[in-house]
Amino acid sequence: MADDHDHLTSIPRSPTDHKHEHEHEISGVAASDNININRETSHIDTDRGENLRRNSSGSGGHSSRSRISSGHERGFVQPASYLRRRGLSHPMAPSQPERAVDVEEQMGLRAIRNFLKVRTSYDILPLSFRLIVFDTSLLVKESLNILVQNGIVSAPLWDSSTSTFAGLLTTSDYINVIQYYFQNPATLDKIDQFRLNSLREVEKALGVAPPETIAIDPERPLYEACRRMLSSRARRIPLVSNDSQTDRSLVVSVVTQYRILKFVAVNVAETQNLRKPLKEIRLGTYHDIVTASMDTPVMEVIHKLVERSISSVPIINSEGIVYNVFEAVDVITLIKGGTYDDLSLSVGEALKKRSPDFPGIYTCSINDGLDTIFDTIRKSRVHRLIVVDDHFRLIGVLTLSDILQYILLEGEPEEW
Repeated sequence: MADDHDHLTSIPRSPTDHKHEHEHEISGVAASDNININRETSHIDTDRGENLRRNSSGSGGHSSRSRISSGHERGFVQPASYLRRRGLSHPMAPSQPERAVDVEEQMGLRAIRNFLKVRTSYDILPLSFRLIVFDTSLLVKESLNILVQNGIVSAPLWDSSTSTFAGLLTTSDYINVIQYYFQNPATLDKIDQFRLNSLREVEKALGVAPPETIAIDPERPLYEACRRMLSSRARRIPLVSNDSQTDRSLVVSVVTQYRILKFVAVNVAETQNLRKPLKEIRLGTYHDIVTASMDTPVMEVIHKLVERSISSVPIINSEGIVYNVFEAVDVITLIKGGTYDDLSLSVGEALKKRSPDFPGIYTCSINDGLDTIFDTIRKSRVHRLIVVDDHFRLIGVLTLSDILQYILLEGEPEEW
């Protein structure tokens, strides 16, 4: 995984942002005119149909039929006019005017999407960074030590036998290994000989879906990278290019949801337009939230992480007040020495082993808008926000995936 600094260079806005806004306004006027034209046409055609029916049933039936068939005394009536529902000829009730906050929200979302479509994944990379890639023949224990020593939680995998990109190693893989040996205690003494190329066998044994081996060329639009992350439920995506001389894959870096959202927060001023509160846009999870207490055994929390495919569990007391959050990365700290004795600890004891520079947890209110949340992301390394009330009682959980999905898909058609 690329280990880099949080400093991002502000990028000038593209002139195409304003161009898209004018195009949207023009097309909106055209659409409105078409609606009026269609209504008038429908009304005229319906009247013609009435006249034709009256003429064909009058006292001079033969003469009327002759005039209709000749087509000289009346204009041509399109067949579609007979198929239209007559109700459409009446003027539609005027729609309610949009609120200013709704208009600004849409303007902010449009600006973010336009920005992501004209920037590539290369643009998000810092000027200097480290990239650690693991060979699939590496022992799980050795890979764990390397992650801890370098302060990272994931790394791309490389299959040297085929010289190909083999996926991404994350904390979920280590948690799956722990779960596997918990269910098969007789094989615990073989854990030190377990290699990274056997991780897929662990997933099959546990019955969990293997993570998709997704990647994207760094020259593709950043918008496309975001859509791939959402479709695969991945929290990060490797950047893999193709070497034209050797025709082989080349791992460039890894981009996370946090880095993408911070990139947006730094460079798109229109994030301040997103002022609609979370409760109105219904963003986040507010029902069936997995929780634990300080006395809950760590292994019980790990089971919940695997069972629900989640990355964190809020820690609350009997009154629902949030004390802390147990994260999937906390498991790495407990097994970093290659021993698994600390997995028998309670959550409260395990959290004491966190690094002193742990940033803490971030909270927000259900009345907060994404404008203030983007401010927090711009200033701090945030991976999720716990939604609480005025008394710090748990209400919900807002993840970066929730935010990314909203800014990309809200108001968009179902298909991509």
